[in-house]
Amino acid sequence: MDTSYSIKPPSVHPLQVLVIDDEKNIRVALAAYLEGMGCRVLTVATAGAALSALESQPFDLAFLDLRLREISGLELLPKLLSVNPRLAVVMITAYATIDTAVAAIKRGARDYLPKPLSPAQIKHVVDGLAERLNLYRQVEELQAHLREAVPEVILATASVKMQATLDLVEKVAPTEISVLLLGENGTGKGVIARWLHTQSRRAGGPFVLVSCPTLSEELLASELFGHVKGAFTGATRDREGRLEAAHGGTLFLDEVSEISLGLQAKLLRMLQEKQFERLGENRTRRVDVRVVAATNRNLEEEVKAGRFREDLFFRLNAVQISIPPLRERREDIPMLARRFLDFFARQTRRPTPELSSSALNALLSYSWPGNIRELRNVMERAMILWPSQVIEPGAFPENIASQISAAPVLGGDYTLERIDREHILRVLARTTTLEEAAHILGIDSSTLWRRRKKYDEES
Repeated sequence: MDTSYSIKPPSVHPLQVLVIDDEKNIRVALAAYLEGMGCRVLTVATAGAALSALESQPFDLAFLDLRLREISGLELLPKLLSVNPRLAVVMITAYATIDTAVAAIKRGARDYLPKPLSPAQIKHVVDGLAERLNLYRQVEELQAHLREAVPEVILATASVKMQATLDLVEKVAPTEISVLLLGENGTGKGVIARWLHTQSRRAGGPFVLVSCPTLSEELLASELFGHVKGAFTGATRDREGRLEAAHGGTLFLDEVSEISLGLQAKLLRMLQEKQFERLGENRTRRVDVRVVAATNRNLEEEVKAGRFREDLFFRLNAVQISIPPLRERREDIPMLARRFLDFFARQTRRPTPELSSSALNALLSYSWPGNIRELRNVMERAMILWPSQVIEPGAFPENIASQISAAPVLGGDYTLERIDREHILRVLARTTTLEEAAHILGIDSSTLWRRRKKYDEES
C-alpha cells in the first residue's frame, strides 16, 4: 500500500472508524490511509476487543476481516450490529467470492471489498458514509429549529377516546410489530408515529418520514429505495433511499394508500424479507426497520376496489390504531387552544391572551373538519390579528365566530338533556381535573366519569 496517498477530510465531523483485522500490517496501513483522510481510527486484532471497543465508544464505520483467527467475520458481523445497529460495516478479504459477498450483505454489511484495498476504494466508502452522516446531522439540526418554530407535541388529554388511543400506543411501542394509524387529516397521525418511535427500543435510531402523496411513482420509488447513476433521466449519481436512512430505526409511511400497485409489490417484499434493490441495480440490500403507516382512507374499501393489495394491507395492519377527530374530544379544545396561544405569544413576544367565555363557546360549538391542524391555524390567526388581551369570537373566521349562536341558552328551545350535556362539557373543558369539575357540578366524580364516557360514545 502507498501510504503517501492523502485526501482532504470529507467532513468537519471526523468519522470514528474501527479496523478489525488479525494482520498487523493491514491494520497499520489501513489506519494510515484513514487518518490521512481525517478519520479517527482504532485498530483491534480480535473479536473480543472489537466488541469491547463498540460497547465503550460510538463508531460510524468498521472494516472487518472475513477470516479472523478465532472467528469468522460473518459470525462476528451480527454481533457488532447488535451492539451498534447504525454501524456501517465493510467486509474485507483476500479470499473474495460471490457467495461470501452475498452472505455478508445479507447479514448487514454495507459493502464488501477484496484485498489489497486501493485508495480509491477507501475514499469511496469514507466519502459516501460522510455524506450520509452529514445529511443526518442536517436533518437533526433542522428538526431542532422546527421544534423552536412549531408548538410542542401535546399528548395530554381529558378525552376517554384519546386516552385509549395513547394507552394502545404505549402497549405496542416496545414491540417490533407493524402499526397502521387511521385518522382524518389534521388529527396528529405524524405526532403519534413519532411518539411511538420515541417510546420504542429503536428510539436511538433514526425516525424517517416518507410522504407518499407528494411524489410521482418513479420519484417515490427513488425516494424510498434509492437509485444508482443512470437509473432514470436526472439520476446523475448513486443515491441512498429513505429505507437505508431508516436502518436501525422507524420508517413512517404517511398516507400509504396513495402508493401505486407496482410500488406496493416492492414494499411488500421489503416487509416480508427485509430486502430490496435500488432502482437500476441488481445488488440486493438488507435493511432493519420498523414500519409505521398512516392513512385517512378506509384501506379495507381500497382493497375491495382493487386499489390496494390485500397482502400488503395485512402486513401493515398488524395493529390498527384509530385517532379520534377533534369533534369527538371536545373537552381537549380549551387546553389545546390555550397551549397554541401560549406558543404564538412567545413567538410574537407578547403576553399570552385569554379566551373569553363566548370565544370558548364558539370553539366548542364548531365541528373542526380540519382537526388540530385547523385549531392551530385559527389560534395563530387570532394571535396576529386580534389587538386585545381578551380574545373574542370576532378574532376567529366567520364560520367559527357564527357558531356561538348555535350553542344552547337558558330559556331557548332546547331539552334539559342538551343543556345539561353542554354545561357538563364546558365545566370539564375549563377545569384541570375530574374531581374539580365534579365539585363545581355538585356530583361525585364517578358519576361525572360515567357521564363523560357516555358523551364520548355519543359523539
